[in-house]
Amino acid sequence: MKFAYLIEPPFNFRDADDAVTGHDVEIARHVFGALGESFEPVETEFAQLLPGLATGDWHMTTGLFATEERRLTALFTRPIWALPDGFLVRRGNPLALTGYRSVAQHGTATLAVIRDQFQHRSAVEFGLPEHRLKIFETYTEAATAVRDGTADAYASVARAHAGFIAQNRCWNLETVEVPHFEKPPAFGAFAVSLQETALRDRIDAILRGWLGSTAHRRMAARYGFSDAEIDLIAA
Repeated sequence: MKFAYLIEPPFNFRDADDAVTGHDVEIARHVFGALGESFEPVETEFAQLLPGLATGDWHMTTGLFATEERRLTALFTRPIWALPDGFLVRRGNPLALTGYRSVAQHGTATLAVIRDQFQHRSAVEFGLPEHRLKIFETYTEAATAVRDGTADAYASVARAHAGFIAQNRCWNLETVEVPHFEKPPAFGAFAVSLQETALRDRIDAILRGWLGSTAHRRMAARYGFSDAEIDLIAA
């Protein structure tokens, strides 16, 4: 079975030996093994994740925010994480950005986003005009824009920024977590095709018995997830 992922540490990345690993990858690997299926990771871009389900290019995607719009084109499993947004900024946070509102109210600050990601929509909802949005297709492209000064911040999941910084310390970047009162943590889940109800149910049965277990907590801790974060999705 094929698992679609994009490079976004600590969820999915290639290690020093070029092996595909990460938080979402390892949960998917456990699920496929419990299903008695082979595990074949397929790297892609964010914009292709859901279309690839519809065309049969893969059977399941990495974790995504399960928005109502996305539920029109895919089925989602039970959540595998619940995380806040964050901004990737240059070290020292020169514009003193604190969240979406601060970017919108700044007047000239520009925000990098990945096309059609949850954070793209959030930026628009908080009043950031389109001409101050820098739209990219991959994480690395957006992070590079911040590093090089062509964007003032990059909105994604705070955990993804932390993972990226850990692997690229020489880029002189830091993370600003969006305050929970502005936008609370959101749940992410694996996605499967609309026609794969039975597969989704089988995956959920495995996740129900594994999420929150000692083995799951030990694995998630390797990628920076705390017990408190795991408790949000283990109940």
